[in-house]
Amino acid sequence: MPNQSDQALSQSAKSTLKVIFLTLFLDLVGFSIIFPLFPELLKHYLAVDADNIFLKGILDLASSIMSISGGDTTQSIVLFGGILGSLYSLLQFIAAPLWGSLSDRIGRKPVLIISITGLFLSYVIWFFSANFTLILVARVIGGLMAGNISTASAAVADVTSQQNRSKGMAYIGIAFAVGFVFGPAIGGLLSKIDLTQMWFQGVWGVNPFSAPAAFAAILCLINLVMVIRSFKETLNKKDSTSRAKHSRNPIKLLAGLPYPGVNKTNRIYFLFLTAFSGMEFTLTFLASERLGFSSLDNGIMFIFIGFVMAMVQGGFVRRRASQIGEEKLVFGAMIFSIPGLLILSQTTSTWSFYLGLFFLAVSSAIIIPCLTALASIYAPSDDQGRVLGVFRSLGSLSRVIGPFLAGIIYWRFGSEHPYLWGSAFIVIPLVLAKTFPARSIENPS
Repeated sequence: MPNQSDQALSQSAKSTLKVIFLTLFLDLVGFSIIFPLFPELLKHYLAVDADNIFLKGILDLASSIMSISGGDTTQSIVLFGGILGSLYSLLQFIAAPLWGSLSDRIGRKPVLIISITGLFLSYVIWFFSANFTLILVARVIGGLMAGNISTASAAVADVTSQQNRSKGMAYIGIAFAVGFVFGPAIGGLLSKIDLTQMWFQGVWGVNPFSAPAAFAAILCLINLVMVIRSFKETLNKKDSTSRAKHSRNPIKLLAGLPYPGVNKTNRIYFLFLTAFSGMEFTLTFLASERLGFSSLDNGIMFIFIGFVMAMVQGGFVRRRASQIGEEKLVFGAMIFSIPGLLILSQTTSTWSFYLGLFFLAVSSAIIIPCLTALASIYAPSDDQGRVLGVFRSLGSLSRVIGPFLAGIIYWRFGSEHPYLWGSAFIVIPLVLAKTFPARSIENPS
């Protein structure tokens, strides 16, 4: 049953949420700066490090995927960024439950400090990436250290109640949406600054993409100082010692948790995000093929998506989710996503393309924070880090599987099929979302 009262956030909760918002915003800007650089990155390293075994391996994998999907293997360059992104997500899948579980034992703040420090190190390595191996090492470290999201989600759960949990989780969603708008835009602008032609000419390791890396590192350093100085530990000391230990095996962590509501929420999240991430991955190809979109047009498209998501999460989810009920909103938003996928499958005009995007942006802006809140609500207070770590880990796994399947469907059967198949696939999590287990009464903290 949804809570009928819209409980206000306390001042300490608001203070924590502001720090978490800025932490994730800066983190996501730094993370997404690299997105628009992938094609030029590949061209650069093919020119200066063509014999690199890892570079050859990724290109061979991309060619194999194109061959399996029936596409032209000469177009395998377009999958380069997708494979690197999948590597990052795969590492998040492994690391997120471990970071979340660790934060239940030692606290949220130490884990945030460790992970942000690791991210800073990854950007420094990127700055000095003279060869492809180093930039791959930077991405691996970044993926393994991406514990911020699950730990930040646990910190939000620490300072909110069942009544205002969705309101708190909406702040994370807004940080995501706004961060993913600014990150790629900043990356595109900074890619025009080639430090090898300026002050750092001849310095070992500095490359044409060191300027975006330096900016990401500076953001990370600001983030680290802010967390050290302003973030107050949110984990209750009693909760941090109430469980003797958690499994460190990510496969065991994902096999199922002793909370039926969490397990059902996780399944819905995984299935929905698998379909949604497949749509995200093929979107730029669809826009280019059907509408002739340029890189600038694609940038505007992602700004539109981020803007709609930020408005929905900040103006609707944050204010109304607890009043209406997260369960009802998830079910309704699942239905709302289906026409978006169907419209995109048949779109031949810019206006219909943006109409389809609007449906999907609104639905994802509601579903993701509401499911995050439900996973937290169904879990006890002393297991928030582990539960939300598993939740985020499943999201990372879906971002490995979804783009791979959607890419094969896209190039094998045609541009409309990922969206038609996606609209049919969403019926599965939609049926699951029809009913949720009853909520337990939250223990006072």
